[in-house]
This record gives sequence, structure tokens and C-alpha cells, in this order.
Amino acid sequence: MPAARTKSHTVRKHFEGKDPQVIETYEAIVHAARTFGPMLESPKQTSIHLDRKAAFAGVATRKTSLILTIKSDQDIVSPRIMKHQQTSPGRWHVDVRLESPAQVDGELVGWLKRAYALAG
Repeated sequence: MPAARTKSHTVRKHFEGKDPQVIETYEAIVHAARTFGPMLESPKQTSIHLDRKAAFAGVATRKTSLILTIKSDQDIVSPRIMKHQQTSPGRWHVDVRLESPAQVDGELVGWLKRAYALAG
């Protein structure tokens, strides 16, 4: 029987070969989230989870942008939301494509703050 292989996932690996604004945008998200209280960055195979007691957001990197998935207790109606998915009664995942740190503005930080509260 072959030995089990363990893959190590790191935050850094998610940004290899990506444009500089992708990491800058991610850093702006993490900086904003840390103002809410303690949180962890949990790199997975295809994304990075931002965790409190549970994940409150996820970040999937692309070459020139990232997709931020935010947990919510209700649908968020905004032209910025590119995908809405109800995962269970009273729980939604909404996706936002971000291409620059300037897009991590008050509206987005407000969504993240509500998601952080839900994860506690």
C-alpha cells in the first residue's frame, strides 16, 4: 500500500505567479479583518480561509484578481456581488471579484465585519 502523501499549503504559494496587486488586495483584506479581533489565515488547496472560530470568508487567487467569498446571514444585493449562493436557511455565500486594494472599501469591510461576527 502506498504511503499517504501530505501536501503542505501555504499562503505564499497561493500568490506565486500572480500580479502584485493580487497580494496587495489580499493584504488589505487581512489588515481590515484584523481590526475586528483575532483571526487566522488557513491556507487550503484552492483557497485561503479567514477564520475566527469558524471561517467567515475565503479568498481564491487568480492571475490578476481574487475572488472573496463572504459568509452572510442574508443575501447581499449589490452590483459588486458576482455570485449569490444560499447554503442553508439563513446562510449565504456571496462572491466579489477584487482587482485592487482600493476595492477594499467601507462597504466591503462592513460585509466582512458582519461575517466575522457570525463566525464567533
